[in-house]
Amino acid sequence: MLVRDLPSSSLPWLQTSDTVAEALQLMQDHHGEQLPVVEAAQYVGLISEDELLEHSSVDDTLETLLPLSFAPAVNSDQHFLQALSVAAAQQLVVVPVLGDEKELVGLLTLSSLIQALSRFMGLQEGGGLIVLERESNQYSFGEISKLVETNDAQVTQLNTYNDPQTGVVQITLRINKPEVSDLVATFQRYDYKVCFYVGEEQYTNQLRSHYDHLMHYLKI
Repeated sequence: MLVRDLPSSSLPWLQTSDTVAEALQLMQDHHGEQLPVVEAAQYVGLISEDELLEHSSVDDTLETLLPLSFAPAVNSDQHFLQALSVAAAQQLVVVPVLGDEKELVGLLTLSSLIQALSRFMGLQEGGGLIVLERESNQYSFGEISKLVETNDAQVTQLNTYNDPQTGVVQITLRINKPEVSDLVATFQRYDYKVCFYVGEEQYTNQLRSHYDHLMHYLKI
């Protein structure tokens, strides 16, 4: 899913000829903390409400603030995950989208990116979810896939996160069937740490957790 496949936000763009007062009013009207600034359709930067409030005169135009030091953006032909990465790294609520000539062609909100991530990971679809941990030097996609298939299931989504400090890789699996207790038991037999799982057995899983806590309390 590319950036250009996502719907652009209806938030307004600021012009360098706008005054600070006009920019603040637009932000208030549209509940936007950050808005892009353009000059002749060319993107010149992203400005925040806090920056505008710190300016000495509300009658000054945005042109007096140029050059803007903050100009995060993505190209329309990039993958949407790159836009999400930019938003997370730079704490953005909006991500400007540029065309081939570096002109501003759209604006993505953090909300739309999260919705795209939800669709990308198939969170609306049925099936189970299992989160595993394994030493990175022992991680094998082939082994995981084989263990899943021996339980008459298939991996529909797999994401990994490597912790360089601990040398542990966290593996998040989406499975095409909701019953995952047999899979959980299989992974545990092969020395995978099962951090979390959810499926039709979620309620049973929660009851078991509550029961274990109660037994631990009674032993105390």
